[in-house]
Amino acid sequence: MSDHISTHQAEEDARNEEIQIYVNGRIVPKRDAVVSVYDSGFMLGDGVWEGIRLYDGRWAFLDEHLDRLFEAARAVDLDIGLDRDGVRQALLATQAANGMHTDAHARLMVTRGVKSRPFQHPSLSRSGPTMVIIMEHSRPKLPRPIRLATVPHMRGLPMTQDPKLNSHSKLNCILACIAAEKAGADEALMLDVHGFVNTTNACNFFIVRKGEVWTSTGDYCMNGITRQKVIDVCRRNAIPVFEKNFSLVETYSADEAFLTGTFGAQTPVSEIDGRAIGSGGFGPVTERIRALYKALVAAEG
Repeated sequence: MSDHISTHQAEEDARNEEIQIYVNGRIVPKRDAVVSVYDSGFMLGDGVWEGIRLYDGRWAFLDEHLDRLFEAARAVDLDIGLDRDGVRQALLATQAANGMHTDAHARLMVTRGVKSRPFQHPSLSRSGPTMVIIMEHSRPKLPRPIRLATVPHMRGLPMTQDPKLNSHSKLNCILACIAAEKAGADEALMLDVHGFVNTTNACNFFIVRKGEVWTSTGDYCMNGITRQKVIDVCRRNAIPVFEKNFSLVETYSADEAFLTGTFGAQTPVSEIDGRAIGSGGFGPVTERIRALYKALVAAEG
């Protein structure tokens, strides 16, 4: 059995076999939640998505997630078919149908819809968008900290596939993840086009050196909401934080390293390319940031 784990690893929850899923205005049992083989998302990865987390009855930072969703849809010239309140109401209706209050994760996906023929031109998508919300009972559970391996795959330039876009087209990141797993790690550490440390295949990346928190410049990384919240709480609490270029040499000698994402919030990194990082778990600065982030989530209500 493989020892690989994922930043999206969750506790097993039998209730997820009976969840209700939102599909184009209807809420249906999991077994009936299907889309056409002609759907643009299935056929071409033509769509955008958001991951949102439910804490104590509230969807954390929902306004920022809706901002990002509508910005992404505008960027790819996709009409979601609902306004912000409509999307919010669809999310809340799915939550109510599943009786969820906390420890849930929603993946909200919008594609360009069903195509009339199996080719890429957007004009062949004539039936309007497809919108799906998968909502699962989900409590993060990591048996150990994450191990990373540097891979040759890079985050794209804005003129190829802008990494700030939450696109359904994730093949570049999947190939990076496969390369990391074949190297014996859990996730891939991806560099930017200049060779500086950037993100992993699924999360944004931070290191701590001599009490300072470093992350990438932001030019080539995902437009992470959790990433920005971590930067914000550091700035508000006198923790030195820098968005800057840094190399693998500086990364290997870091005192702490962690990943950020909607699902796992802050996830510790124990090893990068076979080098142990700090104590191999949550270091003191990461623990403080984690506590400040939890307080920020609680204060949102």
